[in-house]
Amino acid sequence: MKGPREVDISDILPGELKRVSWQGKAVLILRRDEEALKSLPGLDEKVSDPGSNDSEQPGYAKNEYRSVKPEYLIVQGWCTHLGCIPTYARKGEIAEIENWQGGFFCPCHGSRFDLAGRVFKGVPAPLNLIVPPHQYLSDSVVLIGDDSGAA
Repeated sequence: MKGPREVDISDILPGELKRVSWQGKAVLILRRDEEALKSLPGLDEKVSDPGSNDSEQPGYAKNEYRSVKPEYLIVQGWCTHLGCIPTYARKGEIAEIENWQGGFFCPCHGSRFDLAGRVFKGVPAPLNLIVPPHQYLSDSVVLIGDDSGAA
C-alpha cells in the first residue's frame, strides 16, 4: 500500500500490541498502560538516547513518551542495528534480562528497546526505534504516513 494508511486502534487493550503494514514496512502500535508510562522516567540512565536527540521521530513525538498521545506508541517495526524485527515482550517475560520492564527485544543480536522504543546502552542497535509521521483522525483512528494535519 502506497501513501498513508488509516488504522483502527479501538480494539487495542492496554498492554497490547497491534502490528500493521505501511508501505510494505512493519509498524507497531502499542497501547501502554499506566504502569508502563510510570516506568519510563526510571529508565533514562539505562537507555542511550533518553531525550531522543539522535533518533528519528517527528518533532511532536520528541518527548518522554515519544508519542502524540502518551497512551500510544507508534514505531517502525525493525531494529536500527540490521533491520531485524524485534519482538514485543511484556514486563517479566524475558527471564534472562534482570528487571525487564517490558519493551522490544531483537532476538537476532540482542538489542533491547524500552516501552518508548528507546535503545538500551550496550547493545548493537545504535538508535531508538523510528517513529513514523502520523496523526489521529479521531480517538479510534490513526493515520500513519501523513502528519500534515497534526497539531
